[in-house]
Amino acid sequence: EYPFHRHVSGFTSSLRASSAETFIPTSVDLANGFHRPPQKPAILRKISAAQQLSASEVVTHLGQTVVLASGTLSVLLHCEAVGNPKPTISWAKNGEEVKYNDRLLLQPDDSLQILAPVEADVGFYACNASNALGSDSVSIAVTLAGKPLVKASRATVINTESPAVTVDIGSVVKTIQKANVTINCQVAGVPEAKVTWFKNKVKLSSTHHLHDGLLFIANVSLSDQGLYSCKAANLHGEVTESSQLLVLEPPRPLPYLEDLTAVLTSAGPSTHSVLTSPSGTKLTVSPGSSALIGCAVDGHPTPNITWLYSGEPLSLRHQLLAAGRILQILNVSDFTDGEFSCLAQNEAGSLTQIMSLAIQEYRWSVDKLTACSASCGHRGVQLPQLRCLLDGAQVNASHCRETPKPSLQPIACNRRDCPSRWMVTSWSPCTRSCGGGTQTRRVTCQRLTAKGSSVPMSNEACAQVSKRPVDTQSCNRQPCVEWVASSWGQCNGPCIGPRLAVQHRQIFCQTKDGTSVSSDQCSSLPRPLSTQNCWTDVCGVHWRVSLWTVCTATCGSYGFQSRRVDCVHIRTSKPVLEHHCSWRPRPANWQRCNITPCENGTLLGGGEAERCRSSKEGRVVSQKHSTGPC
Repeated sequence: EYPFHRHVSGFTSSLRASSAETFIPTSVDLANGFHRPPQKPAILRKISAAQQLSASEVVTHLGQTVVLASGTLSVLLHCEAVGNPKPTISWAKNGEEVKYNDRLLLQPDDSLQILAPVEADVGFYACNASNALGSDSVSIAVTLAGKPLVKASRATVINTESPAVTVDIGSVVKTIQKANVTINCQVAGVPEAKVTWFKNKVKLSSTHHLHDGLLFIANVSLSDQGLYSCKAANLHGEVTESSQLLVLEPPRPLPYLEDLTAVLTSAGPSTHSVLTSPSGTKLTVSPGSSALIGCAVDGHPTPNITWLYSGEPLSLRHQLLAAGRILQILNVSDFTDGEFSCLAQNEAGSLTQIMSLAIQEYRWSVDKLTACSASCGHRGVQLPQLRCLLDGAQVNASHCRETPKPSLQPIACNRRDCPSRWMVTSWSPCTRSCGGGTQTRRVTCQRLTAKGSSVPMSNEACAQVSKRPVDTQSCNRQPCVEWVASSWGQCNGPCIGPRLAVQHRQIFCQTKDGTSVSSDQCSSLPRPLSTQNCWTDVCGVHWRVSLWTVCTATCGSYGFQSRRVDCVHIRTSKPVLEHHCSWRPRPANWQRCNITPCENGTLLGGGEAERCRSSKEGRVVSQKHSTGPC
């Protein structure tokens, strides 16, 4: 390819190709016709020696700048391309596909014709030629005499692999570090415009590889990020277009994660922590514990982090902390042994770091035996000692309750003849229950063999080993005691029924010789009664009542009557103190009577004043104007 011809030829009327046209040299061999080998498209660039003809029509080839005059009626843009297979031609204006209409026409020879051009037609027109092997594109500027025109793009270019990238001004460029970036500022204008470059509104010096509208940034780094602006200015004005350069850094692992240290401090000592790594790390934890898994990565822009478990998105209980850089597993028992991975992604690339989780299991261990149950004879056994272990350390046996226990078989031990020893029988019953008695037992010298049989031996054989045990001892030396009761008292207690009262006596503990001792010493003996019921004539009493007196009113709410109630002896009928009759409820001595409504508003019967007689005092008082009983 050959560079664009960016200089205005100085014409202000129409341009038409003449015999003075010269072709840019190419390697295309037109003479071979269809015998040419396959070839990617190539657009022919032509540099014309412009002639001033009529102002009604402009005809030009690519590589020129067309300046529209006030009388221009038509602009015809030629595009000739070669290639095998034959290339397909398409047109774009300012980076967008041309939409043909009654003014913008695509001619049969793939030329683009603009009829009655107006200011809205000003721009950069690109001819694109493509076939199966590739494509080629060349632009031509159509402008007005006056303020410059800048070819700008609104594309976003992302470069993650190529060592070099070239874009038009106006693009957003995102590229990896150490790549070479070229920003093209193609300018058209009459008179010719001067191009000035800026970075973050600060003018760039010539040391920044500025040439013919191109800005070259070699070996870009983070310090080269910024807004690059191209200002095109001539006598009629100026135009500025800008491109944002963002330097990408693919995710890379870090050796530590400060956020993990802070979270671990607040989580407590029982929480385990680990960092993922590209090569993989491993975390071994006990069942039921919690874990913090850190994804220590860096990149520009900041990578987005996605957590996976066994290659699938997390579905079990978890929490994400520190903007997703820390995965908190509240209970590792929710998971099985598996692989956690964090996928860090940004526009520059991706990085996967992994961590393998291993959950320790509680298990039973039988690696110890109990002490032998006997030092000799035929019954000595040892039992395997069952322990619950976690990672080799003994823990509470409750942790292994869901794990089947191994079968335990006792192991015989110390099966040998025993040395001669004294054998004793049980003590005989004591000859007395109290006051001192004796009891005996049988003492012999024997030897227990490894087969379990007992062989009698001489007393001398055992006497050499130990002293002979006693065969007689005293017993029940506590004194003999008994309960002793005094005579019953008089039957004069409170009446509890007809002719029925209560009488009392004293109970105390003493020895057989009459010495009084504490009642505790007789506590094992049945204690005699200290109270009993008895018959007495004093309690032969009952309540006696008289007849009710006449009611104090014949109607109304205030009538009452009374009677006499006395406690009298059944035999003598003489009154006695009322407490002798308290074992029966006392009858009522007054009650209401004649509680019925009165007719004609009278309270008392017969129309005359009734008399209120006191049943207790026997007085008579006037009741004519009384409002209640006497």
